[in-house]
Amino acid sequence: MTFGGVILKASLFVTCIADMMYAEVGESTVRVLRRLGVDLDFPEGQTCCGQPAYSCGYHKEAAHVAKKVIEVFEHSERIIMPSGSCASMVHHGYPELFRGDPVWEKKAHEFVHKTYEFSQFIVDVLGVTDVGATFNKKVTYHSSCHMSRLLGIEEQPKTLLKNVKGLDFVELPYAFDCCGFGGTFSMKLSDISGAIVEEKVDHIVETGAEVLVGCDLTCLMNIGGRLSRRGIPVKVMHLAQVLDQGV
Repeated sequence: MTFGGVILKASLFVTCIADMMYAEVGESTVRVLRRLGVDLDFPEGQTCCGQPAYSCGYHKEAAHVAKKVIEVFEHSERIIMPSGSCASMVHHGYPELFRGDPVWEKKAHEFVHKTYEFSQFIVDVLGVTDVGATFNKKVTYHSSCHMSRLLGIEEQPKTLLKNVKGLDFVELPYAFDCCGFGGTFSMKLSDISGAIVEEKVDHIVETGAEVLVGCDLTCLMNIGGRLSRRGIPVKVMHLAQVLDQGV
């Protein structure tokens, strides 16, 4: 099944968290994009985007990782990432890391201009708002900080969800509030992080949703862990997994 009759070439930047812990999300991402007519490849040698080092102030180390990423995807026409957080690192962190370096700053900007978050690519590049999925569940959506605040991607995931057949979408109260993860923030300030995710879970429960959907696996990992510890039977899914249902 293809949409619009146009086949675009793109590469998947699966991200380290999906590669190591949520391979099924990568698999769903591939299936959805290929059904939409995307000629998708997976460059070998890809690694972390460098965000953990960058966020902790280790910019020299982050730049070393970023150079590796840029080189791996050098020949890719477009790059798709199932992570708003990693995509925001590319769009905002890479130009900053190489500011003043005429060679690598140019490469960083070229990399930025061909990199897209998963839902952004489907809606804004392919022009698709209905992928033909079916999912008979009550669903709410968590808007991750990096994706909404740094990339400005807010409506694309919700548009895709609302067009899934059988899906009952309900807005999450205070959806734009942080989940409390924040990378190393959750480890360095665990008490504050824990309090934030407790509040997030309370709002999820308020919706009566059966499934919480998001576009950042670290957020979903954090929220899902707290839901599990509290014994709350709300399933946590990445957007790609929902769009991969019932087709």
